[in-house]
Amino acid sequence: MSGLTPDAAQPVEIQLHQISKVLEIAFDDGARFELPCEYLRVYSPSAEVRGHGVGQEKLQTGKRHVGITALEPMGHYALKITFDDGHDSGLYSWSYLYELGAKRDQYWQQYLDKLAAAGASRE
Repeated sequence: MSGLTPDAAQPVEIQLHQISKVLEIAFDDGARFELPCEYLRVYSPSAEVRGHGVGQEKLQTGKRHVGITALEPMGHYALKITFDDGHDSGLYSWSYLYELGAKRDQYWQQYLDKLAAAGASRE
């Protein structure tokens, strides 16, 4: 399958590691990502986290120990993730999960910078 893009990549394996709190996802283009639950939670695509426009994002704090209680495929395009803090309103499209994996270091540093600027904590 040549010519795949992140928008076209489909997951071929999804594993939740409960103890380490990591979601491991492999795509059909060979990409494999390990996404910590905390990272997935603070980058939830839900309106509750992202707001309804630029500048309306709500900084997520105190999510260091969050875990995942349920994963539910939504058709052939997304994954609904239920977190143990009750958050379950974000639908993670395959392309968004791929983006989160591919840009993990960059996005994580942005999150840490926002926490520091706000004087907030992951705890």
